[in-house]
Amino acid sequence: MKQKVIAAIKGNGIFLCLSIVLPITIMAAIYYSIGIYPGSKTTILASDALSQYAVFHASFNNVLHGEQSAFYTWYGSLGLNFWALSAYYLNGIFTPIVYFFDNQAMPDALYMITLLKFGAIGGAFWFFSSQTYKIAKPLHVGLSVAYALMSYTTAYSEVIMWLDAFIYLPLILLGIHRLMDFKKPALLFISYLLLFLSNFYMAFMIGIFSFLYFFARLFTNRKRYSSRVISYLITSILAGGASMVTILPTILDLKNNGEGLNRVNRLFTADVELWDLVTKNMVGVYDTSKYKSAPFIYIGLLALIFFFYYFVSKKIPLKNKLLYGSLGVIVAGSFYIDPLNLFWQGMHAPNMFLFRYSFLLSCLIILLAGYALEVFTKDDFEKLVNISIGLLLIFLAAIFFTNKQRYDYLSSGSIILTFVFLLLYLLLFYCYQKEWKLKWLPIILTVLILAETSFNAQRMIAGIRTDWGYPAREYFDKYYPDIKKLVDQTKVENEQLYRLENMDSVSRNDSFLYGYSGVTMFSSIRNRNSSAYLHQLGFRSFGSNLNISYLNNTLLMDAMLGIKYNISKEKLSKYGFDKKSKSGEYTLYENKYALPLGVLTDEKIYEKNAVANQTALLTHMAGEKEKLFQFVDTKQVGMENLVEEQENGAYIYSEIEPTEENIIEWSVDVPANSQAYFSITPTDFGYMDKTEIELTIEGVSRKSNMVDGGQYHDLGYHKEAKTVNIKAVFRDNDKTKIKIFKPDVVVLDIPKFEEVINKIQKKGVDFKTTGRKAKASVELTEDQVILTTIPFDKGWTAYVDGKRTEIPTFKDAFLTLRVPKGKHTVEFVFLPQGFKLGLGLFISCSLIFLLYTLIDSRNNKRQVVQKVEVGSEGLKNGETK
Repeated sequence: MKQKVIAAIKGNGIFLCLSIVLPITIMAAIYYSIGIYPGSKTTILASDALSQYAVFHASFNNVLHGEQSAFYTWYGSLGLNFWALSAYYLNGIFTPIVYFFDNQAMPDALYMITLLKFGAIGGAFWFFSSQTYKIAKPLHVGLSVAYALMSYTTAYSEVIMWLDAFIYLPLILLGIHRLMDFKKPALLFISYLLLFLSNFYMAFMIGIFSFLYFFARLFTNRKRYSSRVISYLITSILAGGASMVTILPTILDLKNNGEGLNRVNRLFTADVELWDLVTKNMVGVYDTSKYKSAPFIYIGLLALIFFFYYFVSKKIPLKNKLLYGSLGVIVAGSFYIDPLNLFWQGMHAPNMFLFRYSFLLSCLIILLAGYALEVFTKDDFEKLVNISIGLLLIFLAAIFFTNKQRYDYLSSGSIILTFVFLLLYLLLFYCYQKEWKLKWLPIILTVLILAETSFNAQRMIAGIRTDWGYPAREYFDKYYPDIKKLVDQTKVENEQLYRLENMDSVSRNDSFLYGYSGVTMFSSIRNRNSSAYLHQLGFRSFGSNLNISYLNNTLLMDAMLGIKYNISKEKLSKYGFDKKSKSGEYTLYENKYALPLGVLTDEKIYEKNAVANQTALLTHMAGEKEKLFQFVDTKQVGMENLVEEQENGAYIYSEIEPTEENIIEWSVDVPANSQAYFSITPTDFGYMDKTEIELTIEGVSRKSNMVDGGQYHDLGYHKEAKTVNIKAVFRDNDKTKIKIFKPDVVVLDIPKFEEVINKIQKKGVDFKTTGRKAKASVELTEDQVILTTIPFDKGWTAYVDGKRTEIPTFKDAFLTLRVPKGKHTVEFVFLPQGFKLGLGLFISCSLIFLLYTLIDSRNNKRQVVQKVEVGSEGLKNGETK
């Protein structure tokens, strides 16, 4: 079999190359048409994805260059399990390519990786198709390109870590075939393993689908295939076991950090209609990849025609139709039945990019279409005509009888081209029936497939551009040299871990890109427990803690978290932050009140209701009961384009003219020697989730989202008593009202603040961090507790003088350690929980599989020899076959 595969590839090298090169070429041409190419001014990543994938890949680049541990990163919101983050975002086979790019060139690196993935998807399906279907060689190419450029891959192409799954899916299906038909499990094991290692999330969906596919195929010929069940289960279990080196630590990380499952609270999925399956099979139909989208299932009209032909042809056994049809019904029905919809997505409701398993239906459509193409002859022309006419009538019904408001995304161009391509396919089938230019028909048909899929891919990319936007590259790297220069300066000046935040950051994950420890982060893989406690301490992180924001907090938390530096475009008026250097538009400020990574305290911090907020935490560590804050009322002095009303303590401002700015002005009397903060809170966070507020104080303006940003907007340090004017401009794309509680001003007493921080600084413990370790020396006169601002994770192990010791639980948020009096060396060492067991499973399962295949191969050879010997003996005795 191995020789046959090699011979097939050699004999069809040109077609394999076309299956790889054509998807790359088509996507590159589409990107070029909108100004995306290496070194261009536009990035390949949609705006939201830009803040995530590029910087995560930059962080992986730091790992490859030895600047960061593969297990732990200090650059992800105080500190983060990097092994788990990689399991979702970075374990793709092409990710190491970033080694050859500077961090500033990550958009170009991801451009290359994205195109290579599309090429690999096409090549993988060609390999499956060429080994599975007996059809004209050009059609293998056509099917491969249609698979690579189906609506799902192109519409969700900005989520680049999902693309790897489509490389392995056809290889897994081919692996199942080879195991069932030839007792060869190696391809299935390798494909499963690479899939599970690359992205555990997509692997779950494909794992379930392939399991169902195996048993559907099993019952097509139960007598022949029943003996393969044990082999399939052994191969699958061993591949899954070997992948535990990545999956087990990731599952434990998600579980330990409070990642919950969604409850099933309804039978039918919301915002889905039967016509969705019709409209999304038309050419170039993009609705949205945000909320209320229909499933992306288009994979080409030719595949759709032959998918239906599979079920009407008498050449296909009824049993096969029922089995594979049932699999299709399960997947398609899951769009409408909410428990199944949630199940496919790991019982976790998606945050946009809905129906993330819909590609499975597309795969099944083209899979069965390939089988139908095998048996199609010119005598079946009438059936294809009837199917095509039926599709035309269904598409017409979708146009004329559906809700025009819901299906407003159906453009005239898509409708016309759908009908044109259907008619062209019919014309080619007619030529096939009449045997006109029969030699060229497969090539012409393939060209038509390429034209159709190219147009569809172009419409998907255009949809992304409208939905999300492909931003100018300057948003990513315009200020990169200036910010990087200032960050590198801080690294030279510090041997111990310190933290830094950019007041005018480019993305929510700048810390990964520039290599500094901060607070702000957006990631699906995060430490929810520490983020939840940071939310209590004033850093905004709502709900599932996908986001955590540094903006709009107080000097207390700057000190507590060791925020030693701020970078800012605007003048910074924060007490204790002294201007240090400048690069371009950015200025570096140093905070002389930043605390070290650890602080000595006592056992009382473990009490249930202790240190619930920032004031309680700081005063407890200082051993003081100082009242640090006081509240001052504001006076509203102006308003533009708004009408005010009050309702149950809430202030509601209604917009007058939609085209004018909504402005409110306040004034406040700030006492001397104080840092003042303007406190403004929405009454309805859900209603104000997109509202942006721009505050101007003494000529300095800053923007932030009212929900994602914190509550306390800095009014600056004032040595003398002063009246401060506050101008707020509210902007929102779709809201006509502003709903807030009456704002007030929180005033921090600076002399008392200095007194508290000075006392805590004397209790500081300096930790030296390297890779996945943090180490410090202490000399204590009594038993004490070291409280660190390292996020708690069960992967941490603590040692006192080299002896392992228990890590007490402090709100599941920060690492703490009880240390007896005397002179000691303390150390924290991180290794993802479950990694050792996972590594053991990887090694043992891989070895067991090798042993299993060796034994199985010998048994198969022995059986062949025995059959030959029996046959020879029979011939000697005069028997015939």
